[in-house]
Amino acid sequence: MTVKEKIINSLIRTALDLFCKIDKSDLNKIPLKGPAILITNHVSTLEGPLFYVNLRPRKTIAMAKAELFDKFFTRTILSTWDAVPIKRGAADMHAIKSCFKVLEKGDFLCIAPEGTRSKTGKLLRGKAGTTLFATQKKVPIIPMVHWGILDLGKNAKKLKRTSVNIKVGKPFYVEKKTEGKITSEDRQNMADEMMYQIASYLPEELRGYYEDLSKATTNYLTFTD
Repeated sequence: MTVKEKIINSLIRTALDLFCKIDKSDLNKIPLKGPAILITNHVSTLEGPLFYVNLRPRKTIAMAKAELFDKFFTRTILSTWDAVPIKRGAADMHAIKSCFKVLEKGDFLCIAPEGTRSKTGKLLRGKAGTTLFATQKKVPIIPMVHWGILDLGKNAKKLKRTSVNIKVGKPFYVEKKTEGKITSEDRQNMADEMMYQIASYLPEELRGYYEDLSKATTNYLTFTD
């Protein structure tokens, strides 16, 4: 870890601890070494720093929208963390190759299957494309959810610390268990099954598109022991 990274991480950790009361006990369920894919809900730009500094010493790399690299402040932080810039709205082959390299090096790749931020905190439908890394590399997928961070601004005005909860679920693999090529329909079904796993660890009011857990299937999932 570079001196610059140590300074950035220390400042962010101090700020988070100052404004938040974070329950991070579940992070002990995540192994210290990869490769693995961490999937999470996406409600704020603050969740990246939240996870990054608290998952240390695990080497965790996430994708970030390319626009964030246009600004000096965010570019400095994201570059220090080796975040992968991704151009939204099109197949970004450079970003895809970079993500494969993360797993090949034995690190953790953090993905938000929704593909975009939910402004309400409720789950949006997962994107089919997020299953690519899971099916190609056959590494375990670990659901990791959080809630509470959207209250940060409101509570800060009241000089009140915000309670942030982090929960880690049971790891699983994603694969097509029947013969034949993986179709776009397969990929969407895979994404939905992954998202139902995320939903199962969130409070009911935040499950959004996946609020009815009775519809959850595991046709493409194989859970680890």
